[in-house]
Amino acid sequence: MIELKEHDTMLCRACGREERASEGYPCAECGTFVCLMCTMRGVTLCEPCAAKHAPPSASVAPRAAANAVPSAPTKAGAGGGRGGGAPTSGTPTGAPPSA
Repeated sequence: MIELKEHDTMLCRACGREERASEGYPCAECGTFVCLMCTMRGVTLCEPCAAKHAPPSASVAPRAAANAVPSAPTKAGAGGGRGGGAPTSGTPTGAPPSA
């Protein structure tokens, strides 16, 4: 009997990783595949499109950082810094472990 080998992955045009085709979005300019991890980092353009929009002085940009959006500072109590927010890393918060 013949064994089927389906291959539903695509290469991310921003970082070069091979990811499942259903876990990504199209480039905002040309429509090629940009993986979910790049999209979550704020990358919306593939590497060739990002190179088109780069200033002339920045001739060589690192992959996936060429069109990354810098993260905005978090508000107090929104998970960052001290106070109000819930822990997000899974590390103990100083309370003794319950038995």
